[in-house]
Formats: sequence, C-alpha cells, structure tokens
Amino acid sequence: MDQQETVIPDSENRKKPVVFFVLPCYEEEEGLRHTADVLLKKYRHLVAVESISQKSRILFVDDGSHDKTWSIIADLHKSDQSTFGGVKLAHNRGHQNALYAGLMVALRSGCDAAISMDADLQDDVDVVDDFISEYQNGNEIVYGVRSKRAKDTWFKRTSAEAFYKVFNWMGAETVYNHADYRLMGRASLQALSEYHEVNLFLRGIVPTLGFKTAKVYYERGEREAGESKYPLKKMISFAIQGITSFSTKPLSFVTACGVASILVGIGIFVYVLISLFSGKAMAGWGSLMCSIWLIGGFLMVCLGIVGNYVGKIYLEAKHRPRFYIEEQF
Repeated sequence: MDQQETVIPDSENRKKPVVFFVLPCYEEEEGLRHTADVLLKKYRHLVAVESISQKSRILFVDDGSHDKTWSIIADLHKSDQSTFGGVKLAHNRGHQNALYAGLMVALRSGCDAAISMDADLQDDVDVVDDFISEYQNGNEIVYGVRSKRAKDTWFKRTSAEAFYKVFNWMGAETVYNHADYRLMGRASLQALSEYHEVNLFLRGIVPTLGFKTAKVYYERGEREAGESKYPLKKMISFAIQGITSFSTKPLSFVTACGVASILVGIGIFVYVLISLFSGKAMAGWGSLMCSIWLIGGFLMVCLGIVGNYVGKIYLEAKHRPRFYIEEQF
C-alpha cells in the first residue's frame, strides 16, 4: 500500500463508526456457526443503540483450512450478505498473517475501526461495547487485557507470564496479558500497513505505532467448540518468533556465552598448571569430556540463535508476499 498521511478522525466521525469484526479461522467448522450467531446478536445490539453504523461487517478470514470452514463462511454470507464477509487465503499462512490480511481488507473496505478477535469465543464479546466507547472517547487503539488467568493451568499461566516478562526485559514493547483482542482505528491501521516485514508479530508491532491508547479488562472464557490451534509446540515457536523479531539481545547472549566459555577455559588451564606443579593426580578423561560437552553445548545454542536471525534475514530479503487471497466477498 502506498504511503499516505494518517489522519485521526475527529470526535464527530467517531459517533457511529463503520466497524469491522475481523476473525482469523483455521479449521473452525465445529464452532463457527455458534460464533457467528453470538457476533450477529452483538452486532445488531450495537447498531440498535447507534454505537456503530449499519455498514459495519463481520469478516471471517479462512487461513487455508482443510475442513468445511470456508463453506460455512460462504453459507453465512449467503444468509446475510450485508453483515457477513469472507476472505479465503490460498494457503495456510499462520494466525498473524491471516489477521493482518483481514485488517488490510477492512481498511481497504472503508472501515473506521476494526476489532480483531479469535473465532473460538474465548474473548468476552460483551467488552466490545467498552471498546467502542473508548474509541468514541478519542482512543485510536484499545487493548483487551485479561484481568486474571484463573482458568489456565499452572504451566500455561506461568509460561505466559514468563514470556511477557522476558519479552519486555529484552527491550521489546508489549501490553501485559494482551493477545490479539483489540480495536484499531483507521489511522493506526494505515500506519500498520506501512510495516512490510514477513515475520509478523502484531502484539509487538501495534504498541510501537504510538497513538492514544486505552485498556479494557476482561476474563477469558473456555473454548466453545473444537480443539486449541495453539498446542505447546506452536506456543513455543510463536514466543521465539516474537522475541527474535523485536530484540537483538539473544545475539548479545551469544557473546556473553562465548566470554563465559573462555573464562571457564582459562580457569581449567590454571587448575591444570597448579595440579602439575603440586604433583596432584588429575582426573583426565572425565574432566576433558565434561569440558567438551559443556563447550559444545554452548556452541550449539549460540549457533542456533545466530541461525534463527540469519533465517529471518533470508526470508525478509526475498520480499515474498505475506499471503494471496483466493476468494473474497
């Protein structure tokens, strides 16, 4: 998208904004109709109380699903063409790219604001009223923040909190306990469209946009249907992508590991010299193997971190498009 001046709408234009609900979907056939029913009810309520314009839409983005997700979206569109919209990506590109695609479609379609949320209805739909209220009060970005994690397992709660702390410690800016449930106004969407990196991590990008922001707190519920699309393996991969996309501190960690290894090597060398002059017996094979494995482990970790960054540079240098839209209505 060509660079353009971003102008924040005045308060008069925020009274009945055109709002797009953007929901990335990947194999959500089990619960998608229920999600659509809940959102349609919320949409009609907001229109009835004149919080949003009748031109607002609910936009589902199918991220290359192999089940009946797209056919369900098509049926929803046929049942109510003015409310339900759909975007089908030609290939599975991941949650962040699917969400970005939906946001850009919403921007090109003339929305005043877009609310991104997951299709599993774990995010409390009722706080959308607060999102709209904060937007009408002049806030360009409104974050949905979890008030507590009582329903999470101990492991998930601890690992999630650790991720936010580590991410912030590494110099990247995030909103604590915020995922991708947020409202973005047109000006911030235009600013987001100027970010061209392939390795998207929207939770880190959006706070760097600036603009006036607000937070709305809510308690996350249980998944309505289907299985989570973020098992442990994907969660770890997502965390690594986020950290390496926004911080170079892991590279500094590589240097620190190298210095530490050199100091350990010097210490072992001094110990060997003292042992030789004192005539004490040396534990040869055991100490040698421990040193080899220790240094080898450090080297492997360091090479892995550097390789991760080199891989990202490789992907960015090719300038491949983030996604292709196969079908849209």
